[in-house]
Amino acid sequence: VVDDGSWNREDVAPVHQEFARDPRFNFILLPKNVGKRKAQIAAIRCSSGDLVLNVDSDTILASDMVGKLALRMQDAEIGAAMGQLTASNRNATWLTGLIDMEYWLACNEERAAQARFGAVMCCCGPCAMYRRSALDLLLDQYEAQYFRGKPSDFGEDRHLTILMLKAGFRTEYVSDAYAATLVPDGLGPYLRQQLRWARSTFRDTLLALRLLPGLDPYLTLDVIGQNLGPLLLAFSVVTGIAQVAVTGTVPWWTVLMIASMTFVRCAVAAFRARQLRFLAFSLHTPINIFLLLPVKAYALCTLSNSEWLSR
Repeated sequence: VVDDGSWNREDVAPVHQEFARDPRFNFILLPKNVGKRKAQIAAIRCSSGDLVLNVDSDTILASDMVGKLALRMQDAEIGAAMGQLTASNRNATWLTGLIDMEYWLACNEERAAQARFGAVMCCCGPCAMYRRSALDLLLDQYEAQYFRGKPSDFGEDRHLTILMLKAGFRTEYVSDAYAATLVPDGLGPYLRQQLRWARSTFRDTLLALRLLPGLDPYLTLDVIGQNLGPLLLAFSVVTGIAQVAVTGTVPWWTVLMIASMTFVRCAVAAFRARQLRFLAFSLHTPINIFLLLPVKAYALCTLSNSEWLSR
């Protein structure tokens, strides 16, 4: 257990002492706050297991989740594996319900497809298992990530996954290893989270491009699609708005195309998940167009900003 430089250490000392009496716990008291990545590295260097499980503080693990990830990690070529994420508070608000569906799609479409070709491009931070022998090779690089002369303090899950792939290890997705995590229940926290994620994605995409020639061609198509898709959607929206402003006519063809693609995606997801609720994921399209696309554009213009934002 790492105490990352708590300012109120005298107040939490009784908690440390109580758990320290249990031989399963080992406390590391860092002299000052150094952030999640360095605290994580301190824990990894002091631990001794062959496998390292990384979880967020708000993650709830299914009882068989660790065993299922460990079983997959018996293959020595696999450096990291992630399970399927769900939102533990999915019924709290309409937004948490949408995010839960977004997680399902990210896991069972994106990550599942990537895993089929040997390279999940981001083993998510809330729940991922790593091979210690691989971590020992990569920790120095992981700790020394800089962007424009500043230490990178977020996006640790994506960066560590890319380092694993760069070292020649495979990364996997285990669909029946479940973990639930707390997701933002309001638009403000959600957009701040998305801004942080967008910055880390843009930063590490440049590093990932160097890996693609050595991976299956599908991964190249996947990375191009994920980066070109939002750009084309933004271009369509901007030209549509320009048409309304200049000619006073509605670009019905653009509206129809976006609506039809949304319906097809949601219908396929509802069929694959056997859950009609995925038809409601169509609400994510206006959020994506009018909120997430501007956030991604802002992230691209402020890549040097390393604020955590939701801390």
